[in-house]
Amino acid sequence: MNSLFHRFAKTTALSLALSSFGASSVLAFDDVLDTPAFTSELASSSLLVDIEAAGDRLVAVGTRGHIVYSDDKGASWQQAAVPVSVLLTSVDFATDQKGWAVGHGGVILHSNDGGMTWQKQFDGDLANKSIIEQSQDYVEQLEQALEQASEGELEDLEYELEEAEYSLEDALADAEVGASKPFLDVMFVDAKKGFAVGAYGFLFATEDGGRSWTNQGGRLDNLDRFHLNTISQIPGGTILIVGEAGVIFRSSDLGESWEVLDSPYEGSFFGIQGLVEKGHALIYGLRGNLFRTTNSGSSWDEVESNTESSLMGSSFDGNRKVSIAGNSGVIALSEDGGETFTINIRESRLGNTALTYVKRQQMVLVGEYGVLVVTPSGNDI
Repeated sequence: MNSLFHRFAKTTALSLALSSFGASSVLAFDDVLDTPAFTSELASSSLLVDIEAAGDRLVAVGTRGHIVYSDDKGASWQQAAVPVSVLLTSVDFATDQKGWAVGHGGVILHSNDGGMTWQKQFDGDLANKSIIEQSQDYVEQLEQALEQASEGELEDLEYELEEAEYSLEDALADAEVGASKPFLDVMFVDAKKGFAVGAYGFLFATEDGGRSWTNQGGRLDNLDRFHLNTISQIPGGTILIVGEAGVIFRSSDLGESWEVLDSPYEGSFFGIQGLVEKGHALIYGLRGNLFRTTNSGSSWDEVESNTESSLMGSSFDGNRKVSIAGNSGVIALSEDGGETFTINIRESRLGNTALTYVKRQQMVLVGEYGVLVVTPSGNDI
């Protein structure tokens, strides 16, 4: 996969983009968060990172704030009106009309018209402000508790206060850098309740369709602030988050509480794919690592992916077909509900990031090349 894709792809960009922020990055983000996406005839053939169905419409997001949509199963594309020009990493629709997209600069966008026009709801500056305010409130609560604590409670409270002060210092330092942290995925349970996850343990949630977003990162046992790459609700209602260093979090109460699950792999996971039956899902990531659960993540079985390329995004036809898009042109195909996979490799070897079924034997891929309609068994792969 060439250097361009490494610089911009949803997950592989993290180590590069997040390790090099300085003063120039702050200025750049301040600019692109307020600069509408440039209208281009090449928008559908530039880097696109995610794709989602909004009813019969397809909507894809990617570089420079580009959002494109198709009403003819990917045959032709139009560019949406977008108020930012940052890399967009994920899109999700709760209804045919109501959708959300997230990306770099901590941006969250919303559409009320099926993806034709978008408005900014949130960004990294607001995220930093929210985290600082929560951290300050927590420090004050602990300081008050210390004043009234018994001798037996002092040691634990002093340790907790020290950790809270460190967290506040980190939040203040992050704010000095600016809106630097990307969101990497967005998922809505319905038109009101949704979640956005991202770098350094970002977890924000809304209960009002995105009019307000609250920091819920403190609900996760993620002291190392590992990057959270994907969030998904699987059949049965369980919500899973996977990310850097093999972390897996599970919520059985729509995000009110989270537990850490034992992970079958210590490398990064990039995707989750729910299947037909309750509690059945796949997770996948670096080096072709692929695992399956039948009990909502309580245990995992390794699935042979037949590739060492990183797996980035997936689609399920609602029956037995599962396809997973990967680096280096890889597409992993399953005809038996994700139990076994065969590998197809596109001749161009350009990186794939996401895909969706539009017909039983037809998919739309997105990636380094933009959008591409393919037939899994055909020569176009």
